[in-house]
Amino acid sequence: MKRVLIVDDQQGIRLLLHEVLKKEGYLTYLAANGIEALKYAEEENLDCVLLDMKIPGMDGIEILRRLKQQWAQLPVLMMTAYGELDIVREAIELGAIRYFTKPFDIFEVRDEVNKILQS
Repeated sequence: MKRVLIVDDQQGIRLLLHEVLKKEGYLTYLAANGIEALKYAEEENLDCVLLDMKIPGMDGIEILRRLKQQWAQLPVLMMTAYGELDIVREAIELGAIRYFTKPFDIFEVRDEVNKILQS
């Protein structure tokens, strides 16, 4: 079973993504912050990460940087609000493979995760 980590400080978004990806047959892990996210990355053999850019404490860029240092091949999809294009550019340079702008189309996110994990 493929394992997907969802990292967002908004519980509603975590739960929405969890429900949609669970229906697709994925095992999901939910993290509200960078410390939780990195703990899951250490303990679980993750196949994909959905990562919000704006998280209190350790932001999405720092989490992405740390994930890519240890797991360079791990696919990371970023979620961001409008107007953060400089951060998006940095995320792509650090190895994020795609980004979604909030509010995102949940089916578009689902389809992208399916495409990554079924290739």
